[in-house]
Amino acid sequence: MVYVTMLTLVATLGGLLFGYDTAVISGAEKSIQEYLIIPLGLSSLAHGATISSALIGCIIGGAVSGYISTRLGRKKSLMLAAFLFFISALGAAYPEFLFFKHGEHSMGVLLAFNFYRIIGGIGVGLASAVCPMYIGEIAPAEVRGRLVSLNQFAIIFGMLVVYFVNWGIADGKSLEWINEIGWRYMFLSLTIPAVLFGVLLFFVPETPRYLTLIKQDDEALKILTKINGEARAKEIFSEIKGTVAEHKSEIFAFGKTVIILGILLSVFQQFVGINVALYYAPRIFESMGVHKDASMLQTVVMGLVNVVFTVVAIFTVDKWGRKPLLIIGSIGMAIGMFAIAIFSYYHIIGIATLVFIIVYTASFMMSWGPICWVLISEIFPNKIRGSAIAIAVAAQWAANYLISSTYPFMMEFSGAFTYGFYGVMSVLSLIFVWKMVPETKGRSLEDIEKIWKK
Repeated sequence: MVYVTMLTLVATLGGLLFGYDTAVISGAEKSIQEYLIIPLGLSSLAHGATISSALIGCIIGGAVSGYISTRLGRKKSLMLAAFLFFISALGAAYPEFLFFKHGEHSMGVLLAFNFYRIIGGIGVGLASAVCPMYIGEIAPAEVRGRLVSLNQFAIIFGMLVVYFVNWGIADGKSLEWINEIGWRYMFLSLTIPAVLFGVLLFFVPETPRYLTLIKQDDEALKILTKINGEARAKEIFSEIKGTVAEHKSEIFAFGKTVIILGILLSVFQQFVGINVALYYAPRIFESMGVHKDASMLQTVVMGLVNVVFTVVAIFTVDKWGRKPLLIIGSIGMAIGMFAIAIFSYYHIIGIATLVFIIVYTASFMMSWGPICWVLISEIFPNKIRGSAIAIAVAAQWAANYLISSTYPFMMEFSGAFTYGFYGVMSVLSLIFVWKMVPETKGRSLEDIEKIWKK
């Protein structure tokens, strides 16, 4: 158990970088607007597209993750993601590199910034698919939910860390300095965890299920034995060999239902609006009349709540099961979003709004946040796991981009409508789980595969 936990912790650094990279923009987005958008006379749609540009890379990274993880393996795919994170951090911090003068406000610098953010997004998309895949393929069935949920904890912890980093960089500094220099330090800070992740990956093995797929049976059995003990390892290895030999690797070899299920899990996880709360948190609080420093502090408080409720999921997912947590989470998210919509309609600003934002995000973090990744890592059969996860993750990032990039425009139209829409999606997510999602608690990956054989 100690060995597999150590492997999981290394893999979850990819999740930490995922969270760090996606949330670093929350502290820098107003500075980017002042530094690049306003001087060029661009609209709120251009602002939303720039803030969400990394998501284009996430879609690309998610889409190619199946091909890369199948060709390079899970371990080398994560190494590639670490390299992309590092390059993106340097480029986003200094987009003028090579081609432009320092401090230049031009369309070229804006495009360069977007390019480097897209590179980082590819790393995020790759890590978001391969990290839970790696953990799911090495973890014993009885603790798989808990260990894969650690990846979500790492994502949220990465977001919390960057909230503190952004706050520390901005604390006590003038707005002019933050808009000119401070935002660069925010992006540059990403290089530290990226280097740590890349170095530690040299010390972890490839997953036994991937090794079996490429016919390195001795190495696969060796790793299974180290994780599960000799007797259990032989049983698991026999089951893996059976699933690898029985079916072709075409994406619809097990029917369309499992693929559609993975896509809908991913789409609902984004359509409930969680990343709006994460990306635009400081601005949401400021729009409620809160001072800049206080809004950053409240964002940190919300981040702490997110960590606490992700821990709740970690300790309950293998006891209560996946479906009960998802249903409870959907109910909480619907209550939170409908309340915020009502407050927005009546222009009510105060502590009640913050309370319901926390109710909403806490409900997500103890359910759809980690459990979606757990299910995506375990519902797909061995032969198609890489390709199927790639489709699900690409759909997730496409939905993420659509929701995040349209948020500023939707808010200009109506705040009540915007939050009401996310509330409706929360209700639909509940119906989807109730009707379609199977319970996978305590079942081996090979046992889950039998659901789709039927």
